[in-house]
Amino acid sequence: MGTEKLRSCANFLENSMPYFAMILLQFGYAGMNVIAKLSLNGGMSHYVLVVYRHAIATIAIAPFAIIFERKAQPKITFPIFIQIFLLALLGPVIDQNLYYAGLKLTSPTFSCAISNMLPAMTFVIAVLCRMEKINMKKLRCQAKVIGTMLTVAGAMLMTLYKGPIVELFWTKDTLHSKNNATNITTSSSKDTWLLGSTLLIISTLAWASLFVLQAKAIETYKNHQLTLTSLICFFGTLLAFATTLVMEQKASVWTIGWDMNLLASAYGGIVASSISYYVQGLVIKKKGPVFATSFSPLMMIIVAIMGSFFLAEHIFLGSAIGSILVVTGLYSVLWGKHKEQVEMKVAPDDEKPLPTKSARLNGNIGKLSESIDQLSEAKSFQKVEPNISVVIINCTIS
Repeated sequence: MGTEKLRSCANFLENSMPYFAMILLQFGYAGMNVIAKLSLNGGMSHYVLVVYRHAIATIAIAPFAIIFERKAQPKITFPIFIQIFLLALLGPVIDQNLYYAGLKLTSPTFSCAISNMLPAMTFVIAVLCRMEKINMKKLRCQAKVIGTMLTVAGAMLMTLYKGPIVELFWTKDTLHSKNNATNITTSSSKDTWLLGSTLLIISTLAWASLFVLQAKAIETYKNHQLTLTSLICFFGTLLAFATTLVMEQKASVWTIGWDMNLLASAYGGIVASSISYYVQGLVIKKKGPVFATSFSPLMMIIVAIMGSFFLAEHIFLGSAIGSILVVTGLYSVLWGKHKEQVEMKVAPDDEKPLPTKSARLNGNIGKLSESIDQLSEAKSFQKVEPNISVVIINCTIS
């Protein structure tokens, strides 16, 4: 009994680890949103932030790759190099630079609302790349499609509708204080707000492509994911550095001290890059890219709560209703993925072996019956015409 309980607990923990890992990652991403917003408001260049972030990430993760994954390293062929190059281009350069630029032009809550399109974009890209199959006759596929639509609908509701302020117990005393998100919306021109939204959408598309391509790269680096993370961060640092040299001509932008800029760079490098890339790779390897991106809507809820504390942002009715839709869509997608995993585990045991064994058995019986018939015919033929049989045998041998 004790052994069975230990096994059941171990199985539960093993099956629950991807869920806990992705939830903790969302807290890490949410903290990065708030810290990065404070740093960008203080005047730090988002190009420089990306460079420092991935330089610190490379320094943090590379020693572990050297220590634990020195043996049997995959050869970096030209196709593998192109994959790593594209991962570094999509993640550190395109995704993060455009996301920080959009974050600076809008607000953290709005940025997270736009990024909630990530599961839908990833699902569509995975279907186009034939990594996800859709059979609308099956309930699990219907759940994934409906969940994706609910997630996008909730994110769009948060974006387009604010409504009255939802009074929380920790914001009662500051209810009449300045609303940061409202001030940003009214002070920014429509062109600036539209530009920020466009940059965030392109950033989310690059992020979704990163998830799908990372799932492909993991096939090569199954047992060397620390190495893959180090290579992505290293090449990302080089590409981001080259981009910054082109976009920023002032040498003063590289200056950094013991302030929020250093905290944003260190936090982003250690938590939001090195740890997140590695954990994200493990989850994608086990559950697939759509499962990993399905947790991103939780970041929106966390940022909305953290923003009310640290950035004096209020939570609006539209955000609350949108959050409910997003969470509903999230669990719909997760339910569909869970059913898919169950079917994949059951199919090899219940469907595939039985036809194979029966086919082999029927084939052996057929061959046995044919050999028995031939032997009986040969014996009867030898009894009736022995001389002819000898002649036939001799002709065959010669």
